Amino acid sequence: MKKLKIYQVDAFTDKVFSGNPAAVCILPSHRTDEWMQDVAKEMSLSETAFLLKQDDGFSLRWFSPKREVDLCGHATLASAHILWETGILPPDKEARFFTKSGLLTASRKGDFIELNFPIEEDRETATPKELMEGLKVTPLYTGKNRMDYIVEVESEGIVRALNPDYEMLKRLDTRGLIQEA
Repeated sequence: MKKLKIYQVDAFTDKVFSGNPAAVCILPSHRTDEWMQDVAKEMSLSETAFLLKQDDGFSLRWFSPKREVDLCGHATLASAHILWETGILPPDKEARFFTKSGLLTASRKGDFIELNFPIEEDRETATPKELMEGLKVTPLYTGKNRMDYIVEVESEGIVRALNPDYEMLKRLDTRGLIQEA
């Protein structure tokens, strides 16, 4: 079996052992979902990105240790970084990723990477009991899109003082939670 390289990248930082780690695996050929899930379990990071070269970019899929996810910012950032750092893409070429969330792009802007992601509009919704009990706050606004809840509270101080009950929040049927003051 041909050896595969798997890279670990600390996204959103310029310091080692900080930021948001993601694994990036550049595939030489198609692999099964089960195989990618097993690799993600082995990596034991929040996400492992799998890239497969296509005519006009790369197929990009993300797996957590438990399941495939539809969209992941930090693993996309890590993927673009690896493509440029390894020379697979020249520094001036845009990275194009074909994903379950549509076409995502990344381009270099000096020392930074700019990502272009789809807008995920939220709609106002009733606040689920698990969300109220998990955050221990009364939101001014609760919205939901296809993946996340967004909760607005009265002040930044409330956000900073949050002590969430993560076990309660895990009961929500959602990928994540966005909090803003």
